[in-house]
Amino acid sequence: MRNDHLKIPEVFFDEKGELIITASDSSSKNDFDFFKGKSNIINKKLKTRLSNCTEWIEFPSTQEMYTILNGIGNIDNFLATFDGEPFEGMTVRLFNPLTKLWSIYWSDSNTGVLDKPVIGSFENKVGHFFSKDVYENKEVIQVFRWDARDENNPVWSQAMSADQGKNWEWNWYMFMTKVK
Repeated sequence: MRNDHLKIPEVFFDEKGELIITASDSSSKNDFDFFKGKSNIINKKLKTRLSNCTEWIEFPSTQEMYTILNGIGNIDNFLATFDGEPFEGMTVRLFNPLTKLWSIYWSDSNTGVLDKPVIGSFENKVGHFFSKDVYENKEVIQVFRWDARDENNPVWSQAMSADQGKNWEWNWYMFMTKVK
């Protein structure tokens, strides 16, 4: 995939086992400005996660993002069709001016619940956002990566690690094209 060669930053934990996430020096409320407006997306998603699966499912979607809260947040709507059924996702991203960290929350039309946020920042137009979670009864660390080096064709991707960040499985890529 297009951004597999990018290295995931090393994951650190405090004495209680919580993730230590610090902002890059360049982190700002403008980090997601490249994503404003509409995008057409080609999604590539592993059929199953953390099971040594090599079968990818590909499907189109659209997304539209706009800023909120005087620029320290944004919301987007993700529209797709899965197995003939309409699917809608929503992301809320909030920038904390004190910590310079972004928190990214997801919900969708299947659950109606905001997921626990992934937290992080951008450096050199590539953002990494982490959280600890549970996936199918396995404790995992997940990472969202935003690669905005080509602002008209950004790539979002997601990986999970079941071994505290030693190994990562990339399980979803979104290849976006801005709609003019």
